[in-house]
Amino acid sequence: MVEIHTGLYANSQGKRQDEELHRVMEAVKIARSQGLMANAGHGMNYFNVKHIAAIEGLRGLYIGHSIISRAVLVGLERAVKEMKGLMTMMGNA
Repeated sequence: MVEIHTGLYANSQGKRQDEELHRVMEAVKIARSQGLMANAGHGMNYFNVKHIAAIEGLRGLYIGHSIISRAVLVGLERAVKEMKGLMTMMGNA
């Protein structure tokens, strides 16, 4: 199993973010082609998770910090439901 670092994607915007998304997608493809499971995470939040969650072949996302931070305001149950809703909109969860 490998974890793909998504920090550069999470901290970029516009064309640069598109480029970083493509890099994450390629990393997942390479990992899967080698028989590895692929997870991803770092810097993921409620605003940038959708496109990463949609990457075919990802096993899971590490997004706990964002969920716990949101839970302080809205409660853990709602924070998890909101994140899961964003992830399932793109067909992965």
